[in-house]
Amino acid sequence: MKPILAVAALAFLLAGCANTESQRDRMLIGAGLGAATGATIGAVAGSTVNATIAGAALGAVGGGLIGVVTTPRNCIAHDLNGTPYKVRCP
Repeated sequence: MKPILAVAALAFLLAGCANTESQRDRMLIGAGLGAATGATIGAVAGSTVNATIAGAALGAVGGGLIGVVTTPRNCIAHDLNGTPYKVRCP
């Protein structure tokens, strides 16, 4: 149980470092957070390794989908003078 909590805490800390709006990055962060949360819930609810793995898999898929769906359509870039303008997200 302690390794799962350590992984979940690490995932939350790393998610705070993400400062990008690209669809791929949001999907990966969502999948990581979903997997950590799903594994924790699976471990608590099922108390078996299979329940933990199933929870992690379902959480990863759900978190990845939510990350993709919530990606903004336009990103903000800055020109040489510092003026912001909208660009298509990578």
